[in-house]
Amino acid sequence: MIKQLALFAGAVMLAAATAQAQVEVDEKLPEYKPVQGVSGTIKSVGSDTMNNEMTLWAEGFRKFYPNVRIEIEGKGTSTAPPALIAGTSTFGPMSREAKSTESDAFEKKYGYKPTLLGTSIDMLAVYVHKDNPIKGLTLPQADAIFSSTRKLGYPNDITNWGQVGLTGSWADLPISMYGRNSASGTYGFFKSNVLGKGDYKNSVKEQPGSSSVVQGVASDKGGIGYSGIGYKTADVRAVPLSKTTDGKMIPAEPAYAYSGEYPLSRFLWLSLNYKPGSQLDPLRREFVKYIFSKQGQEAVVKDGYFPVSAALAKKELAKVGIK
Repeated sequence: MIKQLALFAGAVMLAAATAQAQVEVDEKLPEYKPVQGVSGTIKSVGSDTMNNEMTLWAEGFRKFYPNVRIEIEGKGTSTAPPALIAGTSTFGPMSREAKSTESDAFEKKYGYKPTLLGTSIDMLAVYVHKDNPIKGLTLPQADAIFSSTRKLGYPNDITNWGQVGLTGSWADLPISMYGRNSASGTYGFFKSNVLGKGDYKNSVKEQPGSSSVVQGVASDKGGIGYSGIGYKTADVRAVPLSKTTDGKMIPAEPAYAYSGEYPLSRFLWLSLNYKPGSQLDPLRREFVKYIFSKQGQEAVVKDGYFPVSAALAKKELAKVGIK
């Protein structure tokens, strides 16, 4: 994943805006132009992380095709593959790659694997209350906070903020954890990449959506939670992270997502049923083309995520026979 991100880092422009890097859409991405013969209904079932992104794409697409109906249901990434297999969805947004069991089940029915398109880039952030002064966390520390198994090797269970270096009134403050439920791809991604596939503590407060995690942390001085960078608000801080105990703390900023240095960078995927060598129907073809257009990637930036380069967009479109 990180190597994939680094491959196209130089193709996306980063411009300084005040003290923070602001992402700009690749100038080489094409403007979307409407075509004739597009109609019908799009049903999206899957990732909650991508709910707002899917909504923005739907709104933009319908400006060109007002008669197209688009329904979006975002209850978690794990709901995407079953709906795609059953034929009850057109697209399945996913905040992680498909599991082998999901791909195998799809292939058993259709004779080929589902296609996943990397639509945009997210940084899975570890959020704390805006007043929390912590300068950073290592992934082993995050594991010791959220998990009961400590697979990354941290020697002690971490239950209060003093154990990660805070002093004064923060030292004895208990850590209150917020997370997602098991239907969520974000839950699975965090479990694999931060907990070393270990077990969450029973005391993690499971939330129904990404925004609920952030809201929980924002209203709880001792709170900590994980969610996509697109859900960041002024009431929380994204903590710099280090992959190892003695590594450099990397902030959750765009440049570090593209370089691959931020340890929790990931693609946000759109899965669909595409038979290799075939042609997509006009409705799905044009919606996919819209996502990878200048307008579609501007929506990515508007939602707080990071756009793909023109080179990567071309590569992803080729997966479904679009040149």
